[in-house]
Amino acid sequence: MMKKLLSLLMPAALLLAGCGSSDSSSQQAASSGSGETSSAAAESTAAPAPSLSSVKGFSVDGTKLLDANGNEFVMRGVNHAHSWFKNDDAAALEAIDKTGANCVRLVLADGVQWEKDSVESINALTDKCKEYQMVAVLEVHDATGRNDIDDIQKAADFWIEMKDALIGREDYVILNIANEWIGDWKSKTWAQGYTTVIPQLREAGIKNTIMVDSAGWGQYGKSIKEKGMEVFESDPDRNTMFSVHMYGSAGKNEKTIEENLTGATDQGLCVCVGEFGYNHSDGDVDEEYIMEYCDANSIGWMGWSWKGNGGGVEYLDLSYDWEGTQLSPDWGEKVVNGPKGIKATSKTCSVFA
Repeated sequence: MMKKLLSLLMPAALLLAGCGSSDSSSQQAASSGSGETSSAAAESTAAPAPSLSSVKGFSVDGTKLLDANGNEFVMRGVNHAHSWFKNDDAAALEAIDKTGANCVRLVLADGVQWEKDSVESINALTDKCKEYQMVAVLEVHDATGRNDIDDIQKAADFWIEMKDALIGREDYVILNIANEWIGDWKSKTWAQGYTTVIPQLREAGIKNTIMVDSAGWGQYGKSIKEKGMEVFESDPDRNTMFSVHMYGSAGKNEKTIEENLTGATDQGLCVCVGEFGYNHSDGDVDEEYIMEYCDANSIGWMGWSWKGNGGGVEYLDLSYDWEGTQLSPDWGEKVVNGPKGIKATSKTCSVFA
C-alpha cells in the first residue's frame, strides 16, 4: 500500500501519512513505464534470453504474463493485509475467493517494522490461495517509502532466507520484492536498488516471476519509462514485470493513467496496476477508467484493499466485514460487481484447471 491507510495496528505517524506524499515532487504529473524484451540469436556472443521451457512457472513474454502452461494470465484481484490481521486470514481469503478473484496480493513483513513472517506462515498462505485457485503475489511491506538501498537489500535478504517458500511454487506464486520502495521520485536510485538485488535473488535459485513497484510510493510511473529496461535486463532470467500504484497522482485522469501504462507497454515491458483506490488524500482517482483501460488492453489490476484500513482512509475498505457479506457501495461494489470488475473480467489461471 502507500503511505496511506495501513492498518489500525500501524504507528500513528504512518496512519496519518497521505498516499503519494505531499511534497512537491509527488505533485509532478505521473509519467509512464519502459522497456522491452529481446531474444539473442543462437550464434550471438551475448547470452540469449531463456526460452519458456527453461523458466519454471510464470514467465514474462514482452508485455504479457504467461502461466506455466504458456497461457496469458491477466490479474484481477485485491490486496489483503496479512501482517496486521493474521487472525482474519481465513475469513478474508475465503471471501476474496467468492468474489471470483484470480489472484490476491499479500502484505508480509521481514521483521524490520512488523513481526517477521516464516517459511511456514508463507506456505500456509500460498497453500490456501492454491486451494482457492488464486495466484499469490507476495510483497514485503517494511521498506515502504524508504529511500535507502539498504532497505531493499534487507527485503531481498529476507526472500533469500525464505526461498523454500518460493522454490517449487513458481506456477502460482509471484514475488513482488518490496512494496513501494522508494518514496522519492528518483528513477536512478530506484534502478540502482533493483539492479543490485534482482541478480542476488536469481543466484539464490529463486525462479519466480518478479514484480517491481515503481518509485514515488509506487506512483512514479516515469521511473519505469526511464529505467525499467535497465532493471529488466539485470534479471538473468528476463522474468521481471512492473507495477504502478494508482491513487490521486498516478490515477487522476485518463491521460495520466494511459501515460503510466503505455510508457511501459510501448517499450515491450509487462506492467500491471498493483494497487488502486477510488479516492485518496492526494486527490480523486478515475477508478472506472483504470478498469476500463486495463480490460481493453489485457492489463492486470489488484484493488486496495479487502479490509482493515485506518487513519482516516477507511473508505478504501472493499468490504465492511472480513467475510464479505457487505461490500462498500462506492468501492467494493465497483471492484467486484462493476461492469469491468472482477466478476465480469476475471479468468482463473489455467494451471488450476
